[in-house]
Amino acid sequence: MAKLPVDAEKIIEQFGPSLHFNKPEGIQGKDEPDKIVKTHCCFCGMQCGIKLLAKNDKVVGFEPWEEFPFNHGRLCPKGVLRYMQDNHQDRLLNPIVRKENVGFENTSWDNAMDKTVSEIKRIQEKYGKDSFAMLSGVSLSNEKSYMIGKFARVALQTKNLDYNGRLCMVSAGAGNKKAFGLDRTSNNYEDLEKAEVIIVAGANVSETFPTLTYWLWRARDNGAKLIVVDPRMIPLARTADIHLDLRPGTDSALYGTMLNYLVQNDMLDHEFINNYTSGFQETIDSVKEYSLEWCEEITGIDKQKIKETAELWGKAKTSFLLHARGIEHHTKGVDNVLGCINLVLATGRIGKPYCGYGTITGQGNGQGGREHGHKCDQLPGNRDIENSEHRKYIADVWGINEEDLPRKGLSAYEIIEAIHRGEIKGLLSICFNPLVSLPNNNYVREALEKLEFYAGIDFFLSETLRYADVVFPGSLQEEEEGTVTTAEGRVVRIRKVVSPPKNAREDTKIITELAERLGVKDKFNYSSSEDIFNELRVASKGGTADYYGITYEKLEENFGVFWPCPDLDHPGTPRLWEDKKFKTPDGKAHFNPAPYRLSADTIDDEFPILLTTGRVVSQYLSGTQTRRIGKLVKQFPEPLLEIHPVLAKKYDIKQDELVKVTTKRASAEFIANIVETIREDTVFIPYHWPGKKSANQLTGGHLDPISKIPEFKVSACSLQPLGVIKKVDINLDSYKSI
Repeated sequence: MAKLPVDAEKIIEQFGPSLHFNKPEGIQGKDEPDKIVKTHCCFCGMQCGIKLLAKNDKVVGFEPWEEFPFNHGRLCPKGVLRYMQDNHQDRLLNPIVRKENVGFENTSWDNAMDKTVSEIKRIQEKYGKDSFAMLSGVSLSNEKSYMIGKFARVALQTKNLDYNGRLCMVSAGAGNKKAFGLDRTSNNYEDLEKAEVIIVAGANVSETFPTLTYWLWRARDNGAKLIVVDPRMIPLARTADIHLDLRPGTDSALYGTMLNYLVQNDMLDHEFINNYTSGFQETIDSVKEYSLEWCEEITGIDKQKIKETAELWGKAKTSFLLHARGIEHHTKGVDNVLGCINLVLATGRIGKPYCGYGTITGQGNGQGGREHGHKCDQLPGNRDIENSEHRKYIADVWGINEEDLPRKGLSAYEIIEAIHRGEIKGLLSICFNPLVSLPNNNYVREALEKLEFYAGIDFFLSETLRYADVVFPGSLQEEEEGTVTTAEGRVVRIRKVVSPPKNAREDTKIITELAERLGVKDKFNYSSSEDIFNELRVASKGGTADYYGITYEKLEENFGVFWPCPDLDHPGTPRLWEDKKFKTPDGKAHFNPAPYRLSADTIDDEFPILLTTGRVVSQYLSGTQTRRIGKLVKQFPEPLLEIHPVLAKKYDIKQDELVKVTTKRASAEFIANIVETIREDTVFIPYHWPGKKSANQLTGGHLDPISKIPEFKVSACSLQPLGVIKKVDINLDSYKSI
């Protein structure tokens, strides 16, 4: 939208965002909207309830949805402005195709479809079915996630399908499955309120999940002790009882030492361990040499703090342990997750009121999106694609032969590597921006340039889609009916508020037409999103992520339903494991050894400093959406290099000075922000920006061997001040709303 006159800006500041914007030269006031629709925020895994206001088939504002039980109307800085992307001038309104030496130009839907389908057929006939890959996103609804998993395997008939949740939740998912046989946070977040001790590990809650802080403050009001594990003194750590500012990459050493301390001081729930778990002895044997002194040397945390933390955790009657990407973005991400789970199991504090464990989901549908089949190793209901029984069940649901169902394919970064090897020649993506979000993104750019054909579906032209041959204009969350699953495991309804603008289409209609043109119309004969969901229910039945008992009507009546919900009379499961019947083969929760090992990128004389990455409050993931909302951009216009005063002095780096940061992959320049809230041996860069401002120029493509998640949180680097001062105006006003 064109810049409004100054007086109009003052009106917005005075009356807030619930205004109907019509023309750049003026504003219509707070006239009544045509409709007010209860739905959910499109950003993080909290999926906060929100009411969107629509007029003339355009979203024009919002109101709090105070009745929704998680956020009770509270929203973060991104949430209150999320509606402003809807009518943005950058929206893709027509299919576009690349013309050599010209760029993109508008085309018809028929031409875009014909070109895409003919290229898919050409590439697969020449190189084989698996030479064409698909990348998907977990900002998509459950219905779309399910449909894309089916589309890739039935219409494209390729094994090479993966999703951007590979950069988010997969270490947690693998750890949860190893320990519990099921991948979900154990409790709804209301259980936090009466937990005596809460550990938050590698989760910058105040900036990345601001509305969750409400439940932490409720616990604090009730006397809870808060322990924060993070190399930075994030906002949450400033009020914590204990802040463990560990050296990046040493998480498993900390959790293993704490476990050993619990064992040595008999702070264990022996009844729970003996009756409901397995693998305990092997696990404690793996950490028996982990002393407080050794842990202090490895992690850089004072041993007294480690001891105090272990004692608080060991003596508590109720507790909750939460973690996020800070412990998961590692080549040992699964081990870090298992180290946390071992602490929970050792004290038996799971499956009880106010006792829980869970992963905080980063992306909008990070939970549901990893349950229904657009992962390279997964089928709907969180089934295993290599399990013959699981394959047979899904093949029957889809009406295909089991032998025609592709097997396990490559993960997201492995697909990029396969493009470089010449094994993958074509790509279709939807709501995934790998050129910003994958590590070593210069390598990713080179891969995109090598593709013989690339088509994408999205609502904005992302940095990645600039390399596409065909781009289909898709739909925002509020432009299609559906469901998502929150970080708590609560399935909720997404309601259609408006239609896609002009010549854009709903994502499901784009996928359906592609499937029809690929000759499998009978397998995608859906008349509505509810039809897709009802098939998803059947496909998930009997799986660990069982949605069979959930219906649209049931969701409407109950503010959502927690899965598993195996039949129509089942109320859902807000708290897991109360029956102590775990989903593992032996029915017990499994301890798993998680010994400490070095990160893939280790410091040396040439690269002596640790670089870690993360998020800021005003931006979301690759920034495709939030970098188009002016107020959010003003809060944080570009990424800054956080550096401790001691380290800055060592390298003679001044505040606001441009600094060259170099790793084994690349060099990039960032403005220094000298702060005391970070370790002296570590620097931090947020990752939401593209091009020369991208932190992921510097990160490496080292993967966890189990989850295949990249190691974003540890890169060895060097620093060189450039002698140029470049002041950036950071507007912190909206932080007051957190």
